[in-house]
Amino acid sequence: MTQAPTPTADTARRLVRTLLKDGLQDQADTAAGPEVRPVAEGGRFTWWVGTRHVLRLAPDREASLRQRRELRLRDLVRPHLRITVPASVAHGEWAPGLSYTLDTRITGGTADEHDVSALGEDDLAGLFAGLREVPVRQAQALGVPRVAPRSLGALRRMAVHCAERLGAADEFDPARMAQFTPAAAAQLVAQRGTGVLLHHHLRSEHLVVSADGRVRGVLGWTDAVIGDPAEDIAGLAVAVGAPAAVRAATLAGYGARSCLRGLWLARCDTLIRLADRLEGRDGSPLPLLRAQLRHAWEAILLERVTEIRATTGEEP
Repeated sequence: MTQAPTPTADTARRLVRTLLKDGLQDQADTAAGPEVRPVAEGGRFTWWVGTRHVLRLAPDREASLRQRRELRLRDLVRPHLRITVPASVAHGEWAPGLSYTLDTRITGGTADEHDVSALGEDDLAGLFAGLREVPVRQAQALGVPRVAPRSLGALRRMAVHCAERLGAADEFDPARMAQFTPAAAAQLVAQRGTGVLLHHHLRSEHLVVSADGRVRGVLGWTDAVIGDPAEDIAGLAVAVGAPAAVRAATLAGYGARSCLRGLWLARCDTLIRLADRLEGRDGSPLPLLRAQLRHAWEAILLERVTEIRATTGEEP
């Protein structure tokens, strides 16, 4: 197998110069051309280009397939959403078989930098509602995979053991898992026929949030799938906190079952990830994993799982 090339700053600059020759202009740039700099320290695959664009280089052929699918998927979802989805102004190959896209930059910070306001929660509700409106068959035709719902019972069993290990490390009180019984997990099984298009990677860095707390855009659509809507509720709970995620999902028309299922997916996932990190199986930064755990375990009004039978019914 041929080793994929490693892009450098010169790789990005040469590609941008070629695009400029082909007619791309950035009004904010100088006659010498736009400044090209990595988005993250030490990063090689994502670059700021001037003040208005971001260049994304796929690192391998599998990522190239997902990126090409993402370009078509963003065009499909854009009419259904009130918030901005990046648009590609140029795309092609930066090396044989390896794709790139030059996207418009959405102005704002991340959900780590700005808290989501009440109006921002309404923006997120629009995201949930819009994704539910995207025709599943059209998404499948683009190659978006369908993913089966996860077993919350199996995830709970793993999380209970992780909570005990985290308790021994003074990272978490394992007694907090007592409220999530096997019977409660059984009540929160995913309903059949509820598969929708999911972003499936609603991390804080993929949410573009303005200083006033509005959610201006959503990035990172390469991992989109068709599946259990509770997964995106869970992702949002980890990114912006359980109360905001549940309120946004409720505003979008999701009922107690999906909201509580998403909440406990998030809580179990964050326990497992933090335990894996402490035991050397995950390289993510500890402060990030601890913050995600805090977000997922924030209390919500819909907390009393024993009342699920009385509050749940048919979901949209």
